Amino acid sequence: MTITDTGIPPTTDQIRPTTGPIPTDAGEASIEIMGHIGPRYAEILTPEAVAFLAALHHRFAGRRHDRLADRMRRRFEIGNGLDPHFRHDTAHIRDDPEWRVAGPGPGLEDRRVEITGPTDPKMTINALNSGARVWLADQEDATSPTWQNVIEGQLSLYDGIRGQLSFTNDAGKEYRVTAERTPTIVMRPRGWHLVEEHIRFTDRLSRSMAASGSLVDFGLYFFHNAAELIARGRGPYFYIAKLESAEEAKLWDDIFSFSEEYIGIPHGTIRATVLIETLPAAFEMEEILFELREHCAGLNAGRWDYIFSIIKNYRGRGARFVLPDRSEVTMTVPFMRAYTELLVKTCHKRGAFAIGGMSAFIPNRRDPEMTAMAIEKVAADKKREAGDGFDGTWVAHPDLIPTAMAEFDAVLGERPNQVERQRDDVHVTAADLLDLQIGRPITAKGVHDNVSVGIRYIEAWLRGLGAVAIDGLMEDAATAEISRSQIWQWIHQDRTIEDGTAITREYIEGLIGRVLEEVDRFDGDRFDEAAGIFREVATGEEFPAFLTLSAYSRYLAD
Repeated sequence: MTITDTGIPPTTDQIRPTTGPIPTDAGEASIEIMGHIGPRYAEILTPEAVAFLAALHHRFAGRRHDRLADRMRRRFEIGNGLDPHFRHDTAHIRDDPEWRVAGPGPGLEDRRVEITGPTDPKMTINALNSGARVWLADQEDATSPTWQNVIEGQLSLYDGIRGQLSFTNDAGKEYRVTAERTPTIVMRPRGWHLVEEHIRFTDRLSRSMAASGSLVDFGLYFFHNAAELIARGRGPYFYIAKLESAEEAKLWDDIFSFSEEYIGIPHGTIRATVLIETLPAAFEMEEILFELREHCAGLNAGRWDYIFSIIKNYRGRGARFVLPDRSEVTMTVPFMRAYTELLVKTCHKRGAFAIGGMSAFIPNRRDPEMTAMAIEKVAADKKREAGDGFDGTWVAHPDLIPTAMAEFDAVLGERPNQVERQRDDVHVTAADLLDLQIGRPITAKGVHDNVSVGIRYIEAWLRGLGAVAIDGLMEDAATAEISRSQIWQWIHQDRTIEDGTAITREYIEGLIGRVLEEVDRFDGDRFDEAAGIFREVATGEEFPAFLTLSAYSRYLAD
């Protein structure tokens, strides 16, 4: 299937199913579907929806590449000693007290507890039945981007929005949406760095390239569901991941404006919540809100990717930028405390919601002791967030919703949020955001756990699972990134564990072999490939920006 973009958006009455061939022209931008067409895929990959993808790529693919180049440039500068700072050229935006963001759309006024998870049918039904106020429908870090997951995730959302989703597992157990009130859906497309190899974009110069994962995920969901969501009293809402600058926010804002006009809905209908999960973005929170102000609902403290971003940017800057065991990098260490307090202050100054992050601890219904520990730790985490002024928070498991809800209820009461609470007591400097001194050692257990989690997560990811319970924690791509990037940094910064043993490639190679002996092998497992990927991204001479990039092209792109 090849669809072209003529540069002329259709009118609203032209957006309807059609049959027959779509004319193509070598001089026009086009989209070609390379992936297999499974059952019902044609309901998502309609000619009209694919034409919309062509229009998005025609207008915005070039700017996406420019922004990715900016990222590389900034990462090079930080690696060579130029610390990030609050921008001088945008000081007038921060100093202007008047402007505000659009705020919540219908169904987003109360976000005190949000559940996160992938978009396969079972998890979609569980999320819609969960009792949370919002569901982060995750096509990003909690989804392994197989072609099947990408398109069938869209089908789950399509059916779930229309109240027609059901699922029966291999054991014959049937799942249906039974909740009277389902959470408001906020969909998270893939970040700018990820591509969709199963869809090819050919520009007007006849250059063929993989489509943008961001534009594919956003475009298919928006095109099929925006009008239906509005009719049901909600709206097309998105979580935007991995942003690093105000310029990237402006790109998304232009995409939103174009998309609204394309299908004929009012400007400002889309609402976006931006994850502040990269170090550069922490220095541009107000600017990001400003560029998205007509479409913006708030910011989220994406804690795990934020830690990964710090390691990635400072991996070669010396011993004082080396973090200890991942378990010691809690939300109360100085740089994480500064980051979250600044986020709440910034959001409330501009009328935006501040949404807290996800504690990785999860209950185990077969292990009461582990469950009690998880609930205790999650309760403490959510009590701190609510007390700091956050308007809502994330959980990764339905059983944690009552715990998180209780902590936010205790602070909010009948109020839907606490946006009116100004944090004038918070004064965060650039030095505060870069105070990485924790004063804890690297332990043998911490090194082993990183290797074990990294390999076990990658193995599951290769089998199509993006969110995986490992040792009582919910692991996704972000936490796996921390595990492998810490190993890389410890090797290259000549770190040792408590007894003086050097963390070398040889030491890590021994742990890789040990982990492969510890895991339970089974027919069809991918542990050997996972160990190879981990070895490449954690012990190689070069540091890949994301562990999933080469793994995707080698193993998930058919």
